Amino acid sequence: MKLLVIDDHPVFRDGLAALLRQAGEHTIVLQAAECAAAFDIADQHPDLDAVFVDLLMPGMSGDLAVREFGRRRPELPVIVLSGSENPSDVRRALNAGALGYIPKSASPQTLLSALQLVLTGNIYVPPLLATASAAQKQQGDGPGTPPPIEQLTERQMDVLRHLCTGLSNKEISSRLGIAEKTVKVHVAAIFKTLNVVNRTQAANAVREAKLL
Repeated sequence: MKLLVIDDHPVFRDGLAALLRQAGEHTIVLQAAECAAAFDIADQHPDLDAVFVDLLMPGMSGDLAVREFGRRRPELPVIVLSGSENPSDVRRALNAGALGYIPKSASPQTLLSALQLVLTGNIYVPPLLATASAAQKQQGDGPGTPPPIEQLTERQMDVLRHLCTGLSNKEISSRLGIAEKTVKVHVAAIFKTLNVVNRTQAANAVREAKLL
């Protein structure tokens, strides 16, 4: 496994790299102190498995970096790290395309578990956002807001239907004739739109909408 860590604080960056090497015996961790260098590294390493980027970076903020990675490497999962535990910052990162948001106060085990979750095509959402989302849901959606499931594209609905039957990303890619990495991108977009964090919750959303 090959990972890229982007952070302008050398001590934190080195510590995170050391922790990530525990994810697997042959894990390689590349490092960058700023986003421009990180993009160059990503161009030189097409086999990258995931990127970690600090939300507050000099020159280019982490959420803008996430968008740029999405433009350059849409199949590459990006996870945002931040000292902020403000739900609005979490949403900003996820809306930019991040597949995870990990507060720097999180435990090492939480970080490694989040990485594995993202690598399997899911999204890691910290508990703080789940709490905020639950409170918002109790208040109800604004008038005229279409149900989240109606905001999905036709292709995303195709992926979602197969996902609900229990097929893996690889099996879905074979059924639809698209790349497995493309399926991962669609699954991530589906999770974000439906405000869910795993396949079970996505399937429940489909059943509630009576689409199954």
